[in-house]
Amino acid sequence: MSKVIDRLGEAAVNPDAWRDIMDDICKAVGASAALLLQSDIRTPDVPRTESIDEGTQFYFRNNWHLKDPRARGFPRMMAGEVVTDLDVMTLEQIRSDPMYNEVLFPFGYRWFAGIGFWADTAAWALTIQRTGREGMFETRDKQLLAQLAPRLTETATLATAVGRVALTSMIDVLSHVRQPALVLNREGMVLRTNEVADCGFDDEIRIRERRLVLRDKQAMTKLDQLISLIRSTPDAIAIPASPILIRRTTKPPVVLRILPVDGAARSVFLGARAVLILSNLVPRAAPDPALIGQAFDLTRAEARLAALLATGASIDSASEHLGISRETARNHLKAIFSKTGAHRQSELVTLVSQLA
Repeated sequence: MSKVIDRLGEAAVNPDAWRDIMDDICKAVGASAALLLQSDIRTPDVPRTESIDEGTQFYFRNNWHLKDPRARGFPRMMAGEVVTDLDVMTLEQIRSDPMYNEVLFPFGYRWFAGIGFWADTAAWALTIQRTGREGMFETRDKQLLAQLAPRLTETATLATAVGRVALTSMIDVLSHVRQPALVLNREGMVLRTNEVADCGFDDEIRIRERRLVLRDKQAMTKLDQLISLIRSTPDAIAIPASPILIRRTTKPPVVLRILPVDGAARSVFLGARAVLILSNLVPRAAPDPALIGQAFDLTRAEARLAALLATGASIDSASEHLGISRETARNHLKAIFSKTGAHRQSELVTLVSQLA
């Protein structure tokens, strides 16, 4: 067991290490399978040994996680006790219990032991399963497993802290290039936003009760579908989602794209599942009108108009901002097209933006 305890540190920085470590724990105590479960939020995407993959999927698919009789032992686990089936049920109750007969026995499992630990402030348990041939957990087995509890808490709390730092660094890098971003957990709740995103939220795109809310109903429907995909897609698989176009009333549209969460930020204890990028949420930085005028030999009025158009402003809003008529703005635009060689406003924006 000491070798297993020494390996736990790997899982603090590499979430993928949990499966191998739990395999080693099973070997050390003569068990067949193990998985991690959170006390209040149960999802099928939890670290587990390969041996219990099919059983875990069946367990969650049929909502046994909501009515598992062994959950009665969770308070005792969190108090430091290694809890087994016989600590919460009698042999007669085990033989007649629906979950044992429909979930555990058909997959070959009979005996259970649970070790409680903390991941920061969240309560978790390492649950270990034995077959009938391997036998029930005895006092000696419980004493051996009890050695894991403090180290599991240490590892899980460290993994949570490391994951938060990695996650914050990830979206802060995007902030430095003026890219609005936010992070969702498995339930579609917002875990983090970066500074640029915070500056861009308004009545049409905002965070309400830790959820991203869009006024564009069609885009909101697609976002709900994306969150359903996040909930149902295993952590190890990329989420197959197309970009979502979010139309706004008076501002240019926003394109929402999804990126995966990798490395230490993917810690199961943190729950981060996807990074959302909101392109065009905030206005582009306007190039210096003087520089634009110098580059393309524009008049001062033409250069000011070109700078505004480069931020994504429409010709109408730009003319209003400059205090000129729409017709005057169109005449300036024609002159700008002639001097820059652009034929459409989108070409002009691309050309001028390169000077920003």
